[in-house]
Amino acid sequence: MKILIIDDETRARKGIINILKLSSMDVIIVGEADGVVAGIEAIIKHKPDLVLLDIDMPDGTGFDLLKGLDYIDFKVIFITAYEEYAVKAFEISAVDYILKPADPQKLLNAIIKAKEMVEKESVSLKLNALFANLDAVKSDSKKLVLKTAEKIFIISTHDIVRCESDMGYTQFFLVDGRNILMSKNLKDYEVILDGLGFFRIHQSHLINLKFIDYYDKTEGGSVIMKDGSMLPLARRKKESFLKLIEMM
Repeated sequence: MKILIIDDETRARKGIINILKLSSMDVIIVGEADGVVAGIEAIIKHKPDLVLLDIDMPDGTGFDLLKGLDYIDFKVIFITAYEEYAVKAFEISAVDYILKPADPQKLLNAIIKAKEMVEKESVSLKLNALFANLDAVKSDSKKLVLKTAEKIFIISTHDIVRCESDMGYTQFFLVDGRNILMSKNLKDYEVILDGLGFFRIHQSHLINLKFIDYYDKTEGGSVIMKDGSMLPLARRKKESFLKLIEMM
């Protein structure tokens, strides 16, 4: 597992590195950064699986850093001297929140938890590719019940072209041209559709892989679907997406 450390205090970064070096964990420290801007650049460059992130830094907060990214597909452990941010940290699904000075065992336990989560998601990604590549899946279509205030829709997962985040809601685009707006967020449906040939290419877009028309490499990369929609591909998802379509 690749780890990136972002903290404006050199002493704090070195302390974390020493804890990891003295442990027997199978991890790689891919880099360090001392602020928000440098941290974003390091994340894009190193593509870490886990970021050990400080909150208060000279050019902003750890939350500002996360907001500055197109997509977050790494785990976060906050290591900070300020306890009042804990609730906000867990609201964005942080693996853990550790107060400075970091307790070595608590830090290692949090990293073990993050490592298990990363490995589980890696297996999920491979299964998505497998399901998308097997014609046999077509004969085993799953049913999804979508309940709105006025109607209850029962749809086949193979009839979903894509899902789009819409201000905390999720818009379903179906193969017959219908759109269905649901009150759950996109993350909820990403979990429900996991393993059924869907892939989240961007913070706002979850697509059915069988409805991809082509990938446009220009202007940062776009995925064009068979319904004519042109969707952005997040920089952080590009490598995984290209590997995935090569496997199909």
